[in-house]
Amino acid sequence: MEYSLVGESLKFMILGMLIVFVFLYVLVEVMKLQAKIISKYFPEKEIPVSTSASSTTDTDEEARRTAAIIAAVTEFRKKK
Repeated sequence: MEYSLVGESLKFMILGMLIVFVFLYVLVEVMKLQAKIISKYFPEKEIPVSTSASSTTDTDEEARRTAAIIAAVTEFRKKK
């Protein structure tokens, strides 16, 4: 009797794993199809990038960030 219970449990385990695998495979394929449909009907708008303006903006942003960090550390040290 134990032999048949072990066999039945193995069958159910394999069946369950196959169902989950097939479901996940179908889910991935549906998501790929959805991505294709969305990109076809709603394409991303390309933003023109100007090289000279972006490099100065990045430098300014980096300088502001560095100044903010230094100010925060200075304030923290004053409180001690």
